[in-house]
Amino acid sequence: MAEGGRRHRAFIGSFTAAGGPGLVIADVHPASGALSLTGRLGTVPDPSYLALSPDRSMLYAVSETADGAVAAFRVGGDKPEPAGPPVPVDGSGPTHLSLHAGHVLTANYGSGSVSAVPVRPDGTLAPAPSGQLLHTGSGPHDRRQRGPHAHQVQPDPTGRWAVSVDLGTDSVRVCTLDGGTPVLHREIALRPGSGPRHLAFHPDGEHAYVVNELTPTVTVCRWDAAGGSLKPLTEVQVLPGAPVGDAYPSGIVVSPDGRFVWTATRGEDVLSVLAVEGAGLRLTGTVPCGGHWPRALAEHGGFLYAANERSGDVTWFAVEERTGIPRYDGSVEVAAASCVVFG
Repeated sequence: MAEGGRRHRAFIGSFTAAGGPGLVIADVHPASGALSLTGRLGTVPDPSYLALSPDRSMLYAVSETADGAVAAFRVGGDKPEPAGPPVPVDGSGPTHLSLHAGHVLTANYGSGSVSAVPVRPDGTLAPAPSGQLLHTGSGPHDRRQRGPHAHQVQPDPTGRWAVSVDLGTDSVRVCTLDGGTPVLHREIALRPGSGPRHLAFHPDGEHAYVVNELTPTVTVCRWDAAGGSLKPLTEVQVLPGAPVGDAYPSGIVVSPDGRFVWTATRGEDVLSVLAVEGAGLRLTGTVPCGGHWPRALAEHGGFLYAANERSGDVTWFAVEERTGIPRYDGSVEVAAASCVVFG
């Protein structure tokens, strides 16, 4: 139990189409970071990404299917309870979601769009999106960048802007919500062929880091919250040498104290440690992720967690305070694991 008796829990998403159990619940030991599985809920197909409401009373999940949907669950009790049927997002293959300005925003990879679904005062979802932003464009990678592929959407630290990352167009879009419809404010181009996947903000609110999937790098950017603008500064390798096979970076996390950035790379199956040095990053080392195909990375209570999709497990690591180097501590089996969030 946590201080004051609050229970530490983790919620793990998985791909049911690949044999995953759906939504998995675990208790978190606050001292060791260890996970103990306590239950599962298979009511939503392919709940590949999850997000909690600010008060931790509601959990939202995408359904990463061709039709595309988002679902809400009440998580105040021992087991999540569905809070209404899944809501279509009018986009295909939603891979990420976040809460912003009274809406759940979804990044729809297949259709290259961002949808906004209103959240009612009780945390349940309206029956349809209030608006959608269609991305346009392409990139030089013949197979992966023939059109837009929105991969992530999240609010900036001020809560004024929504930021979406598009792998297909090599760009980041800054948006506002106008009457519930995402409206483009500015599009920022990154290096052609880089394939941006996810973005993480530094605690200072002035820098952001974009992990690129098609090249094993992180693009360091300056964030201007007043103007809603992102300026690329430099690009840093996340591997110490050329990969010998597949190398597709996936997750990115900034340490709460802002001293380190961690990334996960599939294929190479490593976690990378980058030290924050002024407005730049320096790769200081890599460690095995403890599984195969780390799709997502999360930090909680001084520990790192990797959701390893193809080996079917979630591994956790204690982090050495001085160096930021993760040390493998344990794992639990979750078939086709795709993400983990804490509440």
